[in-house]
Amino acid sequence: MGDNLLLGHAAACIVDRSIQAAPLAAARRVSGRSLGARLGGGGGYALVALAYITALGAAWLVADVAGPHRPVWALGLGYLASALVIYAWSMAVDNGSMFDAWWSVLPPFAAVWLAAAATAGVPDLRIALVLAVVWVWGIRLTSNWARDWPGLDHEDWRYLDLYAKGPKPLVSLGAVHVFPAFTVFLASLSLVPALVWGHRPVGVVDGIATLLGLGAVVLEFVADEQMRRFARTKRSGDVMDGGLWRYSRHPNYFGEVLFWWSLWLFALSADPAWWWTAVGPLAITAMFLGASIPMLDERSRQRRPAFDDYARRTSALVPWPPRRTTPE
Repeated sequence: MGDNLLLGHAAACIVDRSIQAAPLAAARRVSGRSLGARLGGGGGYALVALAYITALGAAWLVADVAGPHRPVWALGLGYLASALVIYAWSMAVDNGSMFDAWWSVLPPFAAVWLAAAATAGVPDLRIALVLAVVWVWGIRLTSNWARDWPGLDHEDWRYLDLYAKGPKPLVSLGAVHVFPAFTVFLASLSLVPALVWGHRPVGVVDGIATLLGLGAVVLEFVADEQMRRFARTKRSGDVMDGGLWRYSRHPNYFGEVLFWWSLWLFALSADPAWWWTAVGPLAITAMFLGASIPMLDERSRQRRPAFDDYARRTSALVPWPPRRTTPE
C-alpha cells in the first residue's frame, strides 16, 4: 500500500511540473556540485534538448525492433526505453526534473510512429485529425514548460521529499521515471486503434473528439496564462480566484483530462472493440482527483489563509458556478 501511494505521488509530480504555469515556486536549489547547477540557462536548455534527442532516438529504435505489426508492444517498449534514457541523464546531472518535459514530448512522436505503421484502410482524415490534436497539445504544453523552467539548478520539492523515503537511485527510477511513463502509456493506448487498426469511416464522433481535444488545449492555455499574470503581481498568501479559477481550483488539469478523453473518442470511433482503452483517461482522471489535487490543495492551505474559504465554494476540477458559503 505504501509503495502504491509513493508511485501515485510521483506520477502527480510529473503532471504538476509539466502543467503548472508558475513552477518557480515549486522548486528548491540543487547542490552546487551537480553538473546541472554549473550550467547556465542556455547550457541547461541545450543539455535537455540533447537528452530528449537521445531518448527519442532510443524510443524509435526500440519501437522499430518491436515491429509495426505489434504496435501496443512497440508503444510500451518505446516509452520505457525513452524513460530509461532520461533517467540516465537525470542521474548524470543529479536532477529528477530532467524528466519533466517527457510528458508532452514523447506522445506526439509516438503518434507519428504509429501513423507510419497504419494498416491499409485506415482513413487518412482521421490520422490527420489525431496528429493535429496531439501535436497542438504537445507543442503548447512543452512551450509552457520551457517558458517558466527555472533551470537545472532547481529540482521539484516533491522529488526531494520522495528521495527521503528510500535510496535515491531506486526511488528516482521507479517513482519519478518508470511509473509515470507507464501511466502515459495507458493513456496513449487509444492512439493504436485511431492510427493503426481502426478502419471505420470518419464520423460525428471524430468531429466531437477534434473539438474536444483542441478545446482542451485552449482551456489549458487560458488557465495557465491567467495564473501567470496573477503570479506577477500576487502578494504572499493571495489566492487566485479570478477568470477560469473562479469556477475550478484546477482548470488547467481539467483541460488535461479532456485532452486524454478526446483521444479515447477517436479510438471509439475508429473501432468500438477498443472501448477498454478508457482505462487510460480513467487513470489520468483518478491521478488528478486522488493524488495531484489533494496534494497541491494541502500545500495551498498551509501557505494561504484564505484558501479554505476558496476551496469550500469552488469546484476541485470540473468548472462550475461557485457555491454560496455562509460566514462562520
